Amino acid sequence: MHSAVAGHNMSAPFRLFKKEKIWRIIPSRFPPIDLFERVADSSEWDALHELESMTNARLRDERRILSLVPDEDRVYGAGAGYVMAAFAYLNPEGSRFSDGSYGVYYAGDSLDCAIAETKYHHRRFLSYTNTPATETQMRVLVAELNGKLHDIHVNKKNHKKLYSSDIYSASQAFARKLKGSGSNGIYYASVRSQEGSCFAIFKPKLISHCRQERHLRYVWDGKNIKDVLEIRKVV
Repeated sequence: MHSAVAGHNMSAPFRLFKKEKIWRIIPSRFPPIDLFERVADSSEWDALHELESMTNARLRDERRILSLVPDEDRVYGAGAGYVMAAFAYLNPEGSRFSDGSYGVYYAGDSLDCAIAETKYHHRRFLSYTNTPATETQMRVLVAELNGKLHDIHVNKKNHKKLYSSDIYSASQAFARKLKGSGSNGIYYASVRSQEGSCFAIFKPKLISHCRQERHLRYVWDGKNIKDVLEIRKVV
């Protein structure tokens, strides 16, 4: 089955994923939304969040942002905080498949792919900010994906504008149309990893069993990320 996107002269077939293992890497300083892990369903969440937000300004702001995520698309329970954080903490500058007005859960099909993607974007950020030599601790998340995504991987040559290295205007417009039509998200070839594939997921409910897998350390020498090291507890 194909889905046409008006105004782009493009169409994208659906691809069904069942228990697909996906990898995501985020800075360790980014917290999960713990409230989603402390309740089992939406009725409990609404009551608890209303009570705690009376005295917590950050929770009040999160409630405003999460109004963008319909209740039927939210997830609760163990690991849900990491998933919902991707939709609560928006990047105002946007990303490949978001103009900054909504959140996207980005992930790769392997640890190597997730590292390649995040190394590129982290290096770009540190370069722009002229950050001196430093190290950044990163959190690796693994989860399962279940559901249908629009597939632009299968006909990559027909979607060249969506694969621009740094210019996202075409891909953002494409994603906005898809999301507006109810799409769950996009499956695409990684731009930073030659063999990798990526997922841009628009709905939290497609993601389950999200958990922390390990910690990494990205070593920035002032010009490049020269090393990615794994942090292990020895004793």
